Amino acid sequence: MPLPKWPRLPKAAVRCGAAALAATAVLSACSVPGTDSGARSGPGGESGHGGPAQSLDPAARLAAEHTRLVAAAQRWNLDQVPLTPPAPPAHKPKITARDGFEVDGQEEDHLPPVFTTVPTKKKIVFLTIDDGAEKDPAFLRMMSDLKIPYSAFLSNYLVEDDYGYFRKMQAEGHTLNNHTLTHPYLPGLNYDEQRAEICGMQAIMKKEFGKAPTVFRPPYGNYNGDTLRAAKSCGIKYAPIWDEEVYVDHWEYREDDEDLHPGDIVLTHFRGQDDWDGTMVDDMRRFLNRVTREGYAVARLEDYL
Repeated sequence: MPLPKWPRLPKAAVRCGAAALAATAVLSACSVPGTDSGARSGPGGESGHGGPAQSLDPAARLAAEHTRLVAAAQRWNLDQVPLTPPAPPAHKPKITARDGFEVDGQEEDHLPPVFTTVPTKKKIVFLTIDDGAEKDPAFLRMMSDLKIPYSAFLSNYLVEDDYGYFRKMQAEGHTLNNHTLTHPYLPGLNYDEQRAEICGMQAIMKKEFGKAPTVFRPPYGNYNGDTLRAAKSCGIKYAPIWDEEVYVDHWEYREDDEDLHPGDIVLTHFRGQDDWDGTMVDDMRRFLNRVTREGYAVARLEDYL
């Protein structure tokens, strides 16, 4: 059953005046991120640590955050406020290769599993975004405003012109993962060539982003035994692909039921109006409206690995 839509707030409820902030921000929970109306200057003119956010009790903080999210959802023209995911599991689920997606020696050689869904009964999905071609600043603002986690799978030939864009998303807590240097069809390469693509990207990511990831997605979702052996030799532990793919104007599905399932991995791409009839913001709006309407929250993939 669809969740009820929240009422559209009047502008006054979204934008509190400066006087109202100073007098009643704590009581009304109408605070603005970055506003420090209650902070006092400490020695040397620096602000103290006792601002209004710290003075709110847990219930008031929760109410203030909900108010902020309602305003953010309205600002980005969403149908509803996205649902908050549950806390990460204390015990990570066991990740194995999806049936039919194994290669020879999968278990004996402890190769990275290829999977499309994380085993969980919780109504969560995982958002993953591939390649890095489009670098839309509005997308970064939208996902930060709404606090939506996602995992980026980067190919160097598309990100090398602006590593800083991806450092910004990393600073927000999003994980940057390996998607090869040049996005080739890996089964068409020999082992050494595949290893150069994967390990080469590991080296780039360690240099530019501070660490080499343990998660890798083969371009186009295509791989063979050499791919997974090469990936393992480069420090890769997991090779997730996807169960659904969202575009700016439609969805595509791996399963015949064409539906979402708990733990599904959803793919989209860093693409904009050069490739699509819309922007990344439009794409995310379509994604978030669908998953929220069906009662799903968006969780962080790496919290389950």
